[in-house]
Amino acid sequence: MNSQLILTDTHTHLYSEEFDLDRNEMMQRAINAGVSRFFVPSIDSNYTSKMYELENQYPENVFLMMGLHPTYVKENYLEELAHVEQELTKRKFYAIGEIGIDLFWDKTFLKEQQYVFKYQIQLAKKYKLAINIHCRDAFDAVFEILEDEKAIDLFGIFHCFTGDLDQARRAISLGMKLGIGGVATFKNGKIDQFLNEIDIKHIVLETDAPYLAPVPYRGKRNESSYTLLIAQKLAEIYQLPIEEIAKITTENSKQIFGI
Repeated sequence: MNSQLILTDTHTHLYSEEFDLDRNEMMQRAINAGVSRFFVPSIDSNYTSKMYELENQYPENVFLMMGLHPTYVKENYLEELAHVEQELTKRKFYAIGEIGIDLFWDKTFLKEQQYVFKYQIQLAKKYKLAINIHCRDAFDAVFEILEDEKAIDLFGIFHCFTGDLDQARRAISLGMKLGIGGVATFKNGKIDQFLNEIDIKHIVLETDAPYLAPVPYRGKRNESSYTLLIAQKLAEIYQLPIEEIAKITTENSKQIFGI
């Protein structure tokens, strides 16, 4: 039990079907590893009720975001955006997310993805919330919209950051912290080679569970307890005690989410 560590997983899909058989045990493993704060992004309206159930089960630990994920932007995107807006009027969320652009899987709805991303950034400004950005094969498209929308009141997390040093600096200059997860432990992940050139005040931890498990679990199901492995990797990269990594990255997450 890492009682002295207070770790924050800033991006975890705890409602995923992949946890349906052992969700409570998975949560307990994470809590035992020192992870006491779990920030849960939205994908689309199909998952909203599962998110609320999770929050009811773990009211001290689970904090929800609301948004439409770019790979779920389809013909019905206006209905999905209406759902996001409706939920935002009803209750408190801690970010708009996960939102952004994904050109890895499908470029069919690029125009709609751009519209939806921009629209949700404007919702974040309206509600004074952070944004949580998903970007896959789409740095130019994402940065273009961030540049258009940049403002003192635009801030958030560049989730699962996999760019280079210049892209990292650009994201930070646009008000974003970098969400660092399992990729930092991959041999070919590359970000571990320059992260120590980025001040740790710009870094938050995340798993993106059940995806992108860190080494030694690469290729298997990810879970929030592995936040500890990512913290250990950052302790190596920054040459700092893990307690310090946990403390600083949790403080950074509080600046973003307001809690």
